[in-house]
Amino acid sequence: MDSSISLSRGTAPTAAARATTIRIADDKTMLRTAAELTRDLIAPRPAIYWADMVASAAIGYAALAAAVTVAGTGWVVLFAVVSAFALYRALSFIHEVSHMKHSALPRFREGWNALVGVPMLTPSFMYEGVHNLHHARTRYGTVEDPEYLPLALMKPWTLPAFVLISALAPIGLLIRYAILSPLSLLSPRLRTIVMERYSALAINPQFRRRAPEGEARLLWNRIETAASLWAITIVVLTATGVFSLRGVLIALAVGSGVAVVNQVRTLVAHLWENDGEAMSVTGQYLDSVNVPPPALLPALWAPVGLRYHALHHLIPALPYHSLGEAHRRITAALEEGSPYHKASYAGLPGLVNKIFRSTLVRR
Repeated sequence: MDSSISLSRGTAPTAAARATTIRIADDKTMLRTAAELTRDLIAPRPAIYWADMVASAAIGYAALAAAVTVAGTGWVVLFAVVSAFALYRALSFIHEVSHMKHSALPRFREGWNALVGVPMLTPSFMYEGVHNLHHARTRYGTVEDPEYLPLALMKPWTLPAFVLISALAPIGLLIRYAILSPLSLLSPRLRTIVMERYSALAINPQFRRRAPEGEARLLWNRIETAASLWAITIVVLTATGVFSLRGVLIALAVGSGVAVVNQVRTLVAHLWENDGEAMSVTGQYLDSVNVPPPALLPALWAPVGLRYHALHHLIPALPYHSLGEAHRRITAALEEGSPYHKASYAGLPGLVNKIFRSTLVRR
């Protein structure tokens, strides 16, 4: 899952000497081994999906309610932090929704939208039909990839800006659904702009999504209507005093926390070293990041399988609950010199430092 607030590709250097593109042929042994060892792990387990998603949402909303009603700054901060991480985990299931065969998990998309997507103003259509482009063989790392910016080739100040600007996401989503959605019904031109530019969780500002068709369009319209009505309700109830301003501000702060943590996770999901050319699957894998055990904190900032992001790019069909076992099998099967072992990193600080140093080297 990536933020919808982004930086321009125009800040990237243009000189060839300051750009690095990964030019690596596919390692067929790695690809074949990964496929063969994980065939029995492809099927999703509905009980795990439902229990994890519902529990995460319940904890997140309960902690948010406590943060809004409890007295004492320390308690407010504690419950707000718990709420942010729990809701971040619940929201991260949008990534699974975008990959899953819905027949294998009946009604999960609808349940997730009802419990998480609509209440948090991040419905599933903002990722479905978008994220799959990030995995397309000829799109990854190119200008047509909605989820890629060559951050390692940009100026150093773009990294903190990339993270901090995401704090505005809750306000942007309120504007998107409470104001732009209803207004766009009156203007075909505005409607086109809203659908192309403000309906995707993307970080590439040049990306324009296509309008959905058929059943996907009907589903989009139903979910967007629900999100718009909920956003308008929040504004009206706050303006009339039914929702306290303090409570709404705490909720917005929690939403900003979710967005910032996700943006930090996005910052270290890849090495961001591609200069725009198409890459091999192995090249894409090595430009992506695994943060496997024994590191513990990635379970918080890269939940629902996101700590195995490189492995996910290798085998996108694997459900999140299978990634740990798949990683253990592949790691044990492949010799030390295999490219597979080169995409694993120790933790967040080292990754941030690596990307920051890349921006300095290429200046």
